[in-house]
Amino acid sequence: MPEGHTIHRLAQDHRERFAGRTVRVSSPQGRFADSAALLDGCVLETAEAHGKHLFLGFGGTGWVHVHLGLFGKYGIGPAPAPPATDTVRLRIAGPDHYSDLRGPTACELLTEGERQAVADRLGPDPLRPEDGPDRAWDRIARSRSTIAALLMDQKVIAGVGNVYRAEVLFRHGIDPYRAGRDLTRREWDALWTDLIGLMREGVRNNRIDTVRPEHTPEAMGRPPRVDDHGGEVYVYRRAGMPCHLCGDEIRTAGLAARNLFWCPRCQQR
Repeated sequence: MPEGHTIHRLAQDHRERFAGRTVRVSSPQGRFADSAALLDGCVLETAEAHGKHLFLGFGGTGWVHVHLGLFGKYGIGPAPAPPATDTVRLRIAGPDHYSDLRGPTACELLTEGERQAVADRLGPDPLRPEDGPDRAWDRIARSRSTIAALLMDQKVIAGVGNVYRAEVLFRHGIDPYRAGRDLTRREWDALWTDLIGLMREGVRNNRIDTVRPEHTPEAMGRPPRVDDHGGEVYVYRRAGMPCHLCGDEIRTAGLAARNLFWCPRCQQR
C-alpha cells in the first residue's frame, strides 16, 4: 500500500497540473459515472492529502475522496490523453495533462462535512504543517501496544506505513516491541521530527530513502539495493541479510498484519 509521501506527491501533482482549471471528468469503468457527470466541466480548485487519503476539491460540488489501498494506481501524463481502458475508475483531463485512477479501495464524492468526518478519524500527519506530535503522543504514552503497532495505526499517526515504520525505529535504535507507554517524550519527539524529514524527502524524490549519507553504498563500498520498492533502506525487506551497521542478521516477524523488519543488536532500547 502506498505510504503518505506518495499521496502528498499525488496531491502536489494534481495542484500543479489542474488547480484553478476547468476539467473534464469521466469514469470509463462506470463505477463512478454518476458522480463524474456532476463534476464534468467544473473547476478543480485544490488537492489535499491527509495520511493515505487524497481529496480533490471541486468547490461547492464536493470533494473526490480517493484511498488507493493495496491495488490502486494513478497514471498522470501530458495531453492528449490516450484512449481510456475500461479499468479506469476516474479520469480527469485538463488542457495540458490528464490523470487516470485504477483499482482504488475508495473513490467517492463527498460533501465538505463528509470529508471532514474522514479527516477527523485520522491521526496527525507528519507532512501536514498544521499537525504536530502532541495528539499522537497522548495516545502513545498511555498505550500498552507496541510502538511498531502504534506507528501503523492510522488513528494514531496518519501516513506512516510498513517501510517508514521499520526504518524510523531502526534509525533511533528502538526495539519495535517496546510498549508505547515505555517511550519517553524526548524519544517520541525525535521519531516525529525524523519522520517529517524522511517523508518530505520521499515527496521530493517520489521514493523512500532512509540511510544516512555515511551509510550509502558509495560511502560503505557495498552494492546498491536492488528492489522493486526502490531506495536505500536499513532493514525493510532485508530479512536474513547482514545489518549495514553491526553485521547481525536482519529479522522479520508478523506484527500489525504486516511483516516487521528490525536488527536485534542495533535496536535494543
